[in-house]
Amino acid sequence: MTHSSSTGSSASGAKALGHIRVLDLSRVLAGPWCSQNLADLGADVIKIERPGSGDDTRAWGPPYARDADGNNTSEAAYYLSANRGKRSVTVDIASPEGQALIRELARDSDVVIENFKVGHLKRYGLDYDTLKAIKPDLVYCSITGFGQDGPYAHRAGYDFLIQGMGGLMSVTGERDELPGGGPQKAGVALTDLMTGMYATIAVLAALTHRDRTGVGQYIDMALLDTQVAMLANVGSNYLNSGKAPRRWGNAHANIVPYQTFACSDGHIIVAAGNDGQYQKFVEAGGRRDLALDPRFATNPLRVQNRDLLVPLLADMVATRRRDEWIAILEAVGVPCGPINDVGEVFANEQVQARAMAVELPHPSAGKVTLVRSPMKMSATPATSVMAPPLLGQHTDEVLRDVLGKSGDEVAALRERGVV
Repeated sequence: MTHSSSTGSSASGAKALGHIRVLDLSRVLAGPWCSQNLADLGADVIKIERPGSGDDTRAWGPPYARDADGNNTSEAAYYLSANRGKRSVTVDIASPEGQALIRELARDSDVVIENFKVGHLKRYGLDYDTLKAIKPDLVYCSITGFGQDGPYAHRAGYDFLIQGMGGLMSVTGERDELPGGGPQKAGVALTDLMTGMYATIAVLAALTHRDRTGVGQYIDMALLDTQVAMLANVGSNYLNSGKAPRRWGNAHANIVPYQTFACSDGHIIVAAGNDGQYQKFVEAGGRRDLALDPRFATNPLRVQNRDLLVPLLADMVATRRRDEWIAILEAVGVPCGPINDVGEVFANEQVQARAMAVELPHPSAGKVTLVRSPMKMSATPATSVMAPPLLGQHTDEVLRDVLGKSGDEVAALRERGVV
């Protein structure tokens, strides 16, 4: 199926997913992150929102996008982070007429993404089996906390809870015996984001299968499944040893020094992966005695004696400024780097050279600055050409252009509160 849309073209005219339409019934983060990836790659993403309020994250501020006079708009920065390149249509899916509109849109879409509770959309006739009867080659992706089956399927799932239940927090945070020790969540909603990424991959794979065979399919994505999968080597280590890993904070279980240190004005990471790098590190800090000390001569000895060595290294590092340390250590070949705050990240020359921030025109703010997609492709670049939409910004446009509704029909739907 080939579609044309305002998001389906770029300066080069080549969009990897310019022929794909996505009907996005999801909200908050995991589902919208998936559909934003697809929009960046050129898909026409139609975001269905509740009339009057829309996606919950529209109100998750401050901060909000600001207009030219510095006043807050209605668009929270959280919402802006996951909804660029989409068209917003408001539909009351609790009403029979609204459900009929969604079925019409599904008939002319390639993909449906939703993150309602298990069984919720079946009550509305918007479940996979119902829509498959209308559109046999449909790719339908459901995202939930725990999946469509199993004893927890009925539970609501939230990123924070899943980081805890899925083991991530058991290996994140300072060691229990040190100040501030204990389980810690990641600073971003990592499980939601990774579920959105896995969902993107699954959708693309299902579309490839559909293009080869003409057969659509159902995708069952769960936050808990994703969190278990992304334990990666930590999960594999447990399955092959029977021993649950522990938290090490910013240190490494098997290498010393391989951690953060406080400088006089900030923090650095030092990753001395061998004995030579360790020796260069302490010599650069004027502590050649630590290189010669037999207790610290090899990495196994440094691991064994970490509680003796690390305080000495911490005192050494604290005497100089962060940038001074980085310059010294880079000059002698010791792997190191700063711990940047987010302002420093976007001021970084490499981040700027890679153009990871993009400014887009916005209907109420005038312009908004967003994080650019990291997918850099030579023939079909991922591009951001349209800011996250205002609530219902494209309702009339989509009902007219996609479903062929007349102006009078749209007005009547609006008068009845359907859209």
